[in-house]
Amino acid sequence: MDHSGMDHSGDSMDMGTGACQISMLWNWTVQDACFLTSGWHIRSVGDYVGTLIGVFFLVVALEGVRRLGREYDQSIRAAYYRREALALAALAKNQGREVAQAAPFRPSHKEHAIRSVFYFVQYSVAFLLMLLGMYFNGGVLLAIFAGGGVGHFIFARDTATDSSTAYEQQKDECCC
Repeated sequence: MDHSGMDHSGDSMDMGTGACQISMLWNWTVQDACFLTSGWHIRSVGDYVGTLIGVFFLVVALEGVRRLGREYDQSIRAAYYRREALALAALAKNQGREVAQAAPFRPSHKEHAIRSVFYFVQYSVAFLLMLLGMYFNGGVLLAIFAGGGVGHFIFARDTATDSSTAYEQQKDECCC
């Protein structure tokens, strides 16, 4: 079947300055590159630099959300064990003898829903970053890698602490 007579103008992603150049091979395309949609059409070096800065800070923000999720987990776990310790101490005082240890921690439905929102944001942003990386644009990949490194430097210091005392050591620490 011959399709040469068909109008393919709807297939073009021409946005006025040139058609979108999409490549899944290593490239350094700056002008007329498109990412994710035809609406994310790079028309100038300024657009490209803005994209690189935005991608960089998106990765840094992802690391910040990961940190917030870890801190939330630590805070609900610490609050649970504080409540359990007080309840067990009161029970032991009333009974005049030592009682069993606190039950293992399990987040409430509300706490788990909040944890799931953190996970949703992390997963969604990470997936979009993976899709951006699949364009194999050198600048975008370098922005992703640099953002990951800087984000880890700013937000992941808590991962090197002793997990049994991490919350107590960090409750007054901001993000470094």
